Amino acid sequence: MTHMEIQSPTRVAPNGYKVDVGRGQSIGRVSSEWFNRPADERYLSLTDLHNSVKRRSERSKTRIVDSEAIRVEASRDNPERLTLMLPDANAPVAPTHWSFGQLASLVGAPAAYLRQLPAPLAGINLQHGLLNHRAEQIKTLEIENGRLELRAVTGPDYGRIFDHELVEAVQKIAGNGTGDTRWKVPGVLDWSTHIYNPNGDISKDTTTLYASDRDIFVFLVDDLNPIEAGRLPSGEPDLYFRGFYAWNSEVGS
Repeated sequence: MTHMEIQSPTRVAPNGYKVDVGRGQSIGRVSSEWFNRPADERYLSLTDLHNSVKRRSERSKTRIVDSEAIRVEASRDNPERLTLMLPDANAPVAPTHWSFGQLASLVGAPAAYLRQLPAPLAGINLQHGLLNHRAEQIKTLEIENGRLELRAVTGPDYGRIFDHELVEAVQKIAGNGTGDTRWKVPGVLDWSTHIYNPNGDISKDTTTLYASDRDIFVFLVDDLNPIEAGRLPSGEPDLYFRGFYAWNSEVGS
């Protein structure tokens, strides 16, 4: 069995650190995630994040089916709703926005155009594509979420890593991600003074732990243990902080 030691935080900077924002490299991926994630995709700890995506995976199941055996159903009584009947299924499954795009791509149909059509007309086009396109096996990811939803359509050999597995791997070194180990959600930078406070409270506005129905993203730093890389012209220590981010999509995003 592999033994891994989780290091605890050691140093604390009561007054924060002065940051020269003109130095170093800006990683747009991290700031983009922080800027674009809505409130319902933000989590305050790795435990909360793990519990959410774990429950989702427990309600999910996969199967491999022949694409030509899928039947598309649409009702004139509900022109906005399109469902699919999969082989040996007891109930229809509703495609999500993402899985509908994957299915349309499989048959070479423009998903954006199909979404603009009434469901019966979109269903006719999609069914035509499934019946006339080269038949192949696909792997589905379905979830019971008040109704049966189709979350993903991928190739039969798609090697899925569930989101909770990524969180569990991160938790081995980062614990709860809130300061119980060296690795934690970053603090807050005061842009008026360029003073970085590593001990800021974690809130929906400041967290860097995210999950949606399509992916998961985690950014953590070791900002209580700076690495001294020399001296600045002023004679002050030139400090760096370690950080990492991890991303996963269990639906092939």
